[in-house]
Amino acid sequence: MAIFLSQAAELDSMLQQGLLHHRAGRPAEAETLYRSVLQVRPDDPGVSNALAIALKDQGRLAEAEAVYRRLVVVAPNYAAGHSNFGNILFVQGRLEEAEDSYRRALALQPAMIEAVKNLGLIIFERGRFAESIPWFRRHAELAYGTAAAANPGQVAEHKARHDQEQRDYLGAGNAFAFHLEEGSRLSGRAVRRDPSAADVAARWQQSSPQITVIDNLLTDEALDALRHYCWRSTIWHRVYPNGYLGAMPEHGFACPLLAQIDEELRSTYPAILGNNPLLRCWGFTYDSRLRGINVHADFAAVNINFWITPEEANLDPQSGGLVIWDTPAPLDWRFAQYNGAGQTVRDFLAEAGAKPVTVPYRANRAVIFDSDLFHETDRIVFKEGYLNRRINITMLYGRRASRPRA
Repeated sequence: MAIFLSQAAELDSMLQQGLLHHRAGRPAEAETLYRSVLQVRPDDPGVSNALAIALKDQGRLAEAEAVYRRLVVVAPNYAAGHSNFGNILFVQGRLEEAEDSYRRALALQPAMIEAVKNLGLIIFERGRFAESIPWFRRHAELAYGTAAAANPGQVAEHKARHDQEQRDYLGAGNAFAFHLEEGSRLSGRAVRRDPSAADVAARWQQSSPQITVIDNLLTDEALDALRHYCWRSTIWHRVYPNGYLGAMPEHGFACPLLAQIDEELRSTYPAILGNNPLLRCWGFTYDSRLRGINVHADFAAVNINFWITPEEANLDPQSGGLVIWDTPAPLDWRFAQYNGAGQTVRDFLAEAGAKPVTVPYRANRAVIFDSDLFHETDRIVFKEGYLNRRINITMLYGRRASRPRA
């Protein structure tokens, strides 16, 4: 009996050492230890799961997949195995299989937070935005629905200032606040009927670079409803150092009204959006004392960016909008090059002789442009006060280089 206890203790120690190596960024060393433990405990689901993650972290996806395929057979009730198998399939672009894995995980453990989020992302990426909405809202409830989850520790000053302003607006004072507006579909239209849609499409198809501006995009009812959704919902969780905050679908920026806007944009401007699916959407809110988004391009075919803060909040009618350069990101650039390397981008634009196009802020104005074009937030001079914060909505359609250049 003592011999077995000694062996068990040795294996537990070996496993703990493997986990320490893994957390320290040494997955190869962790792999060796996990395999040693599995020689004695071949069906241990936790160790098999750890081994597969170590293989994934080394870029050995096929080997990780093989481990998970065995794991979900020998331990079919191990929810983490199904969820992490979904992660491997997701990375490989095998979305249908990944969706099935996440559903299996959630059938076993309905509140598995990462599986809830990833299932929403998979459904969204597969072109079913309306169906993804309940999963994103469920994730927001799980991730931010308690004071401990919503306040993990010290936060950036501009985030703290925003959150206090929102609590005051909601009448919560200093108390914890978690709230998601319903954001219901409207009985009438959300996107205005545009009698000039054919002219807009012709300009889009004939222009180079492809940039078009549409004023009064939303109906009054939709604009008012979307403002209240953004003002009242506690969805602003992604913190950016320049002073703005982001709301992503998994934060709760997902509601039937946004799905309706997507559907009506597609039907109103089919020549621009074509069959390109909505792949990403988000909102940003800004602190006027700080800067907006740095120069970048987005990983998509078409970018629709529109502004919803009331007109009177903007103190400078010539600014507050978007600056778009007439030169696209090279197709061979990686995402990190055109999305997060500001000085590299500016050097490229200078060498290319790129010229900026400035679109001033107007409430309910949309700017539609080739998503490969570099762009940044123009200078922001807005009034102080929560309801005066600049808010823009971004909707990205189609994959980069999925349509020919004009």
